[in-house]
Amino acid sequence: MNYLAHAWLARHSDDAILGALLGDFVLGQSALDDWPAPVRAEIVRHRRIDRYTDAHPAVTAARARFGPLRRYAGIVLDVYFDHCLARDWARWEAQVPLAEFTARVYRILDERREGLPPRLAALAPRMAAHDWLGSYARRESVDTAVRGIATRLSRNGEKLVACLEMLRADEPHLQATFEAFFPDLLQAAAAFRATPGLGLSGNGTAPAGC
Repeated sequence: MNYLAHAWLARHSDDAILGALLGDFVLGQSALDDWPAPVRAEIVRHRRIDRYTDAHPAVTAARARFGPLRRYAGIVLDVYFDHCLARDWARWEAQVPLAEFTARVYRILDERREGLPPRLAALAPRMAAHDWLGSYARRESVDTAVRGIATRLSRNGEKLVACLEMLRADEPHLQATFEAFFPDLLQAAAAFRATPGLGLSGNGTAPAGC
C-alpha cells in the first residue's frame, strides 16, 4: 500500500501515523532504535502490512497480469490502491472527511519535521503543498504519481511508466482486485495491531486466519 492507506490504517494516534509514513524511510533493524516505542511499533506494522499485501493471492495474480513488467507492477498497484481508497473514501471512513484526514497527516509531518529522515523531510513540504494524499481521489493523479516515482528511480523508470498503459487497459480487473483484497487487509492490519509485540524485529508473519 502507499502513503494514504498506511496513514489511514494508523489513524488511532499521531505517533502511529508518523510511524506508518516512516516505514518506507527507516530501513533495517538497528534504525528502529532511533524512534520511541509507539512510532517503532508502527514502522514494524508498516513492514508487515507490505509483506501481507505482496503475498496476498489477489495481488500476486494482479502483478502477474503485467507480464514482463510485473517486477514494477507492485509500485503501480500501491498507488492505484490509494486511488481506490481515496475515490470511495466515505465507504471506508464514515467519520472523518478525506480533506480533514489529509490535513492531519500534513500537520504531523510539519510538527515532526526536525526529526524526519532526510528523504521524507524533503518530500513532506511538497506532499502538503500539492495535497498528494487528497489528490489520489482523482484518477489522473495515479499517472502523475507514478511518473514522479519513475524520475526518482536510479534506472528503468521507463518500465515503471510503461505499466500505466497496462493498468488502464486492465483497470476493471484491478478494481476488482482491490475489492477482493482490501477487506482482507483491514482484518490483517487489525490483527497486527492487536499483537503489537509480535515481530518487533520486522520479520513477523501474519497471524493465522489473516
